[in-house]
Amino acid sequence: MAIQIQQAVEVGKYLVKQRLLRRKRFPLVLMLEPLFRCNLACSGCGKIQHPTEILKRNLTPEECFAAAEECGAPVVSIPGGEPLLHPQIDEIVNGLVKRKKFVYLCTNGLLLEKSLDKFEPSPYLTFSVHLDGLRDLHDKCVDREGVFDIAIEAIKAAKAKGFRVTTNTTVFEGADPKQMQEFFDFVDSLGIDGMMISPGYSYEWAPDQENFLQKERTKALFKEILAPFKAGNKQWNFNHNPLFLDFLIGEEDYECTPWGSPSYSVLGWQKPCYLLNEGHYSSYKELIQKTDWDNYGRASGNPKCADCMVHCGYEPTAAMEAMKPQNVGKSLSTIFG
Repeated sequence: MAIQIQQAVEVGKYLVKQRLLRRKRFPLVLMLEPLFRCNLACSGCGKIQHPTEILKRNLTPEECFAAAEECGAPVVSIPGGEPLLHPQIDEIVNGLVKRKKFVYLCTNGLLLEKSLDKFEPSPYLTFSVHLDGLRDLHDKCVDREGVFDIAIEAIKAAKAKGFRVTTNTTVFEGADPKQMQEFFDFVDSLGIDGMMISPGYSYEWAPDQENFLQKERTKALFKEILAPFKAGNKQWNFNHNPLFLDFLIGEEDYECTPWGSPSYSVLGWQKPCYLLNEGHYSSYKELIQKTDWDNYGRASGNPKCADCMVHCGYEPTAAMEAMKPQNVGKSLSTIFG
């Protein structure tokens, strides 16, 4: 079972409520970035490219809670930087859990094992460990040897203490389908609670701009990688709506839901998504009301959106598609197997 029943039910109720209230734009996942500092310098990430004075800043727990309550999303993803570097990350996570938010704390795993005593296992808390492949590939992606082994030991320690753990994998240009399949086999053998995957998209501040996937290449690559899974020969435990996986391999054609995963950080509310460097608003209300949403997504003709198939924009679309009568059965199969 990948998507736990409690989360699926609560998110489903939330989506029904938004539909009954006839709300056109509403968030599904809050991307909460309490800091940009990191203990790695991955070439595909631009967060640590911020000026030093920005890297020194942290969101307070109160700012995090206010952002979660203002936007109202049922799920809160906490990326960074590395969230476990935040001196009050336990207070932030515990406060969100008390508010019954489904929290995914995203980490590279380097500090996870020594931080476990700060947290309590809960169906509302999941550690999402970044792994881009098996040992050699992952350590190359993060530009440091030994990170893979530390992350794997941290996953085992977290599972032994009763925590929910998923992995988060970005697939870049040049990925070998067979090696990715072997990676999924290995991760699945750890007994984790789900795997999340997404194609690499050209984050504007990332030092490496050469290895991001284009749209047609994305579909071809994921179709090859996921072929055994789609054929029923592999039972990989993906923490995704199956419609999103169908989108990745080209069996579904969706439009982006750019307001589905708003991002809040020490700089404010990102205009309009965390992959674009277009400034910030001071409130979620401003983000929703002042953004010209017609300028984003592939249908808009915006060249920055032309090749994007990243989960933050398309997973919300898949979630809403899953509510349609013809898709309910397929979505339930993800929950009940």
